[in-house]
Amino acid sequence: MVCAQNDRPGIAFSTIEPATSLPTGWKNLPVAHGKAMTQYTLVDDGHTTVLRAVANRSASALMHEGNIDLDRTPVVTWRWKAETPIAGADNRVGSKEDAPARLVFLFDGDKSKLSFFDRARMDLAKRLGGEELPYATLMYIWSPTASPGTVIANPHTDRVQMIVVSGQSGDAGQWQSLRRNIVQDYEKVFHESPGRITGYGLLTDTDNTGTSARAWYGDIEFLPGP
Repeated sequence: MVCAQNDRPGIAFSTIEPATSLPTGWKNLPVAHGKAMTQYTLVDDGHTTVLRAVANRSASALMHEGNIDLDRTPVVTWRWKAETPIAGADNRVGSKEDAPARLVFLFDGDKSKLSFFDRARMDLAKRLGGEELPYATLMYIWSPTASPGTVIANPHTDRVQMIVVSGQSGDAGQWQSLRRNIVQDYEKVFHESPGRITGYGLLTDTDNTGTSARAWYGDIEFLPGP
């Protein structure tokens, strides 16, 4: 589970001037071919630079290649603020699977252990889109339809597991500071130890509900456990 760190993982948006380009190494990537792109911009919020996400029937993620050593820094801390819940969104239903704020981790693993269906789906995705699907994806999400700590499998594949961490009454419009142990959460939802993180990032999406949403993200930091 050791990962070479060529640069420090995480991102300190607060150290960057507003309205400048996205930080080096971070890319706005479409979730699926043909989807509209969510707009990610560095803005001032209370005299602190943060990342603003504006989704309009869109789904793309601001991602960085994996440079996290989970043996050394299994804990992630971050801040975010969602303007409002997404009308009609429900992460348990494929046609409504949107969230105003997500923190996303992509993992490598032994794909030979997966079911025939999962392997076939990954092979098809590679042929159609040209890119490998991750072995597993863990998301922390903002959702008002389930209580914090609830685990929700993606409606289309259980290789994507979501943990609700925000979205209760009073959360909308408020900055929240969050902390999770990635290793412990991965072991809980996938029932095995995590492999190497191949990528991580932020996602605000409204493509399934066809609505709009805004969210703001603060600094992301990786720390030693527990």
